[in-house]
Amino acid sequence: MEQHDQSRHQSRKAALCGMMAALTVVILCLGGMIPLATFACAMLAMLCLIPAVCEYGAGTAALLYAAASILALLLGPDKELALLYAFLGWYPALRPRLGGIPRPVRWLVKCGLFSAAMAVMYALILRLFRLGAVVEEFAGYSTAMILGLLVLGNVTFLAFDQALARLTALYQKRRKTG
Repeated sequence: MEQHDQSRHQSRKAALCGMMAALTVVILCLGGMIPLATFACAMLAMLCLIPAVCEYGAGTAALLYAAASILALLLGPDKELALLYAFLGWYPALRPRLGGIPRPVRWLVKCGLFSAAMAVMYALILRLFRLGAVVEEFAGYSTAMILGLLVLGNVTFLAFDQALARLTALYQKRRKTG
């Protein structure tokens, strides 16, 4: 009987993660078709990790993220969007572990993680992958504008973090009552 329950648990885990990975890839592919949806679709795709984190923990969510990242990089029409997810999509799996850090330090850590991920990602895009549209876009930016965009990105990321917290709490509440 115990082996049957274990098998059922593994089947549910695989089904949930498979569905969430597929939904993530669909959202990321849609982002490549809708102009100016790059950042919004990456954030929406990250929300697909909430059920995996809540139900099975950060390790399972990290595997889901890795599978979705690989699929998005292989199948997605917008490589900048796929790379954005690859460089930031892990955040919902890491977020619960940051909860024990005092709030002001936690905000600095979150902004540091976001800034480092963006700096490495865009350095790779501009120097290694040479994605034409992105290279052209950045060619017209001054250093001050790039720093301004990074600050705006950090503010947006902290707002997304708050939304992620509320949606996670809502998921957990609905899970307990339903």
